[in-house]
Amino acid sequence: MKRASLIAVGNELLSGLTIDTNSAFLGGQLQGLGLEVVSRYTVPDELTAIERALTLASQDADVVLLTGGLGPTDDDLSRQGMAQFLGVELKLKEHLLDTIKGRFEARGLDMPARNRVQACLPEGTEALANECGTAPGVMARRGDAYFFLMPGVPSEMKRMYRSAVEPVLRPWVGSQSIEHRRLKCFGLGESALVEKLGDRMQRGRNPLINCTVTLGVITLHIIGQGRSAAAARERVEDAESQVRALLGDWIYGTGEQTLAEVVAGELQRLGQTLTVAESCTGGLLGKEVTDVPGASTFFNRGWITYSNQAKTEELGVSPDVIDRCGAVSAEVAEAMATAGRRKSKSDYSIAITGVAGPEGGTDSKPVGLVFIAVDSAAGCQVKRCCFAGDRRSIRQRASQTALHALWQKLHFDLPQ
Repeated sequence: MKRASLIAVGNELLSGLTIDTNSAFLGGQLQGLGLEVVSRYTVPDELTAIERALTLASQDADVVLLTGGLGPTDDDLSRQGMAQFLGVELKLKEHLLDTIKGRFEARGLDMPARNRVQACLPEGTEALANECGTAPGVMARRGDAYFFLMPGVPSEMKRMYRSAVEPVLRPWVGSQSIEHRRLKCFGLGESALVEKLGDRMQRGRNPLINCTVTLGVITLHIIGQGRSAAAARERVEDAESQVRALLGDWIYGTGEQTLAEVVAGELQRLGQTLTVAESCTGGLLGKEVTDVPGASTFFNRGWITYSNQAKTEELGVSPDVIDRCGAVSAEVAEAMATAGRRKSKSDYSIAITGVAGPEGGTDSKPVGLVFIAVDSAAGCQVKRCCFAGDRRSIRQRASQTALHALWQKLHFDLPQ
């Protein structure tokens, strides 16, 4: 199976002043072609570093794509690094020089002398047309391997990749293929999930299973390779079936689906309505739900009852319950949820109350303690949670957990 390596050149990438979006773009494009990206290097604008990266990348992969360092300034050294790697000299190409001069003349400008270097290529290489800028790209062969040098400016790089690089790579890659599926999980810790999967996440397997975690949502990436699209797809489908059998209800969606989207889909499918009553999340849950297009078909209304007075006046929560149990309690969460559903005449109601911090916590009710209640005609369930992190992450985790609690109730408590 042919493999790829990426090199990004630029001091600004290492300092963090510029985010390397080029490598992310190329990684996705190459996977779509059936090429696995096996390594990625970020190097400064230094000749020896560029040459070293080219050497390492060529040992990793069959095709190397480098971005950056093709400008006209003294710190643009990718051409020179490529020439040094190949053991050749740079040679001026008159037709490229004429093209660059023409671009300046079209804007009523004289070409600065320093732009002359952009018309120089390592001997034995080919130029890649730059339809958006002055810097031509470079294509080289060394043995059976391909090397492509492209500008660092994202718009120029993307145009050059699509017009000059992909047409070369597509037939060269042939029928080999990569299939990528994403399974979205919630409610189970990463370590516990890994234990359930056993050796299926071991390195070197085909398909390979990776996971990423964001605000409690675990995304399982199932990546299969094959000599054909059908072979890759079969590997991934087999692995997906095994994972689903092992994780069951912990999987709530696929692809880029969010919990809010999945919940919205279930409410719409069932023709049910939703109301929310929020305290510590301050409207975040309502925002997550109404971010979904078509939310007006199922979202009834929401309350932000941040103070005790609001809980009493707006929802009718008994002051005695608040005094006896505290605003952050299972009893108050349940009272908020049941009152919200009754007042709005909705099918479902979610309530959240908690301590988001950074202040306000006590020994018995620490920062991160949140109670989430979901009420329906079938009854009210209250979940006690303790989230770690800062104020923002606690609120986000509470909102996601509330959506998951509703999804479980929708998916498993009602007739399908």
